[in-house]
Amino acid sequence: MYLGGLGRSGTTLLERLLGELPGVVALGEVVHLWERGVLAQELCGCGAAFPACAFWSAVGERAFGGWTTSVAGRVLTLRRRVDRTRRIPRIAHPDLAEYAQAYQMLYTAAGAPVVIDSSKHASLACCLVAAGVDVSIVHVVRDPRAVAHSWGRTVERPEDGHPMTRWSPARTAVHWTAQNAALELLAGRGARVVRVRYEDLVAAPVDTLTGLARRLGLATAELPFIDGSTAWLGPSHTASGNPMRFHVGRVELRRDDAWVSGLAVRDRRAVDLLTWPLRARYGYRSAA
Repeated sequence: MYLGGLGRSGTTLLERLLGELPGVVALGEVVHLWERGVLAQELCGCGAAFPACAFWSAVGERAFGGWTTSVAGRVLTLRRRVDRTRRIPRIAHPDLAEYAQAYQMLYTAAGAPVVIDSSKHASLACCLVAAGVDVSIVHVVRDPRAVAHSWGRTVERPEDGHPMTRWSPARTAVHWTAQNAALELLAGRGARVVRVRYEDLVAAPVDTLTGLARRLGLATAELPFIDGSTAWLGPSHTASGNPMRFHVGRVELRRDDAWVSGLAVRDRRAVDLLTWPLRARYGYRSAA
């Protein structure tokens, strides 16, 4: 299962919730695993350094005979050649099969009936689909004004305390349109694509998750880890992602509408203009 969409759209929350389902293992943003996990040895979602995590050590051994700098370096080289947004209209490349195979080997080595890759990038999703990997795409969308406001905030990376990347509202709007438009193309290429809105997930988590699981063929008779608007999350082994990947225990599912008072009127209007018509397609009205 591949979660696609622009960052700050709720993909980490959705991944953590889906990861509580029986037979499902959440892997985090696998696209960044090679650099941040294998090479930089950053923390796994369980809190251990990547090389010390028993889960990832076992996955690396089964998939590649162990994690090595040569394996990571090769995948990163292939990524620079193949996995580019500009290549989406014509993703064919001599190195596509080798690049996608590295992900397929890793997914298989995770040893679960269903694994979740929340890499988000439309280009990687396109590579997996084009290479014939058995993948379902979950297209996660959120009001672009909320996304723009989130990208403008200062957020520290839990691994080193350094600030995460910040974007202007206009730049966020351009990326929001590009990523969502690219993900829209995948259905036309025969991919299984299911769309989920962040706002629906936090407003009705049980109904949204149950409906999503049914459309993806997952068994979810009950969701004991959700009670109304409260969810309980267990430990995870997610590689890379926002600080929520480390959270264990209770989490309140509330809609974050801080953008209503925090995003300047001129920025709202700019985002509205740059995200139309996909914004309207997804049910988000223009700013007043």
